[in-house]
Amino acid sequence: MAENSAVYAIRFPDGSVTLYIDEEYAIDRGVDPAKLVRVEIPRELFANGSIQEIREYVAVYLENSHQGTA
Repeated sequence: MAENSAVYAIRFPDGSVTLYIDEEYAIDRGVDPAKLVRVEIPRELFANGSIQEIREYVAVYLENSHQGTA
């Protein structure tokens, strides 16, 4: 498996976030690929962070992107 420091995510109206390791897996799970957002995770966080820390990073990234400030 190639080294990758990105995840694919969907942010729901309630602010919750679902993460997928790759686009193919998300599609296999029934996700509309047009709704996926690819988010680059800082290498240190990707390597040493908890899933909760990564989820929070992605949620903030998506919130800022939605507001046009990312």
